[in-house]
Amino acid sequence: MLAIRLQRLGRKAYPVYRLAVQEAQRHPSSGRVVAYVGSYNPHTKDSNINVELAQKYLDNGAQPTPRVVKLLKSAGVKLPGWVKEFEGNKTKAVKNAEKLRKNQPKEDAAEESEAAEA
Repeated sequence: MLAIRLQRLGRKAYPVYRLAVQEAQRHPSSGRVVAYVGSYNPHTKDSNINVELAQKYLDNGAQPTPRVVKLLKSAGVKLPGWVKEFEGNKTKAVKNAEKLRKNQPKEDAAEESEAAEA
């Protein structure tokens, strides 16, 4: 099975990515690349995608990652119906929310600060 994923390039602290079509079980940096479909610079939000080549691999069953789905959609690639699109309503669960400082009563916070000063 093939996957369309981002492959990191660039220097330290300045990543630039290539959209690579690879075998899904391989690691992005060491797996054999079937084809390069485009590139993406996250600093300038610039993406260069070969739409025809990306469409060809999607029609043949290549699985894109969620970030690649977003990039392909913005480039105008027609996504098949089986591709899951990221909704963007991701919320993080907080353990023991009652223990957070912002959820403590105001008078307890004032008493703690007075005790720390003394």
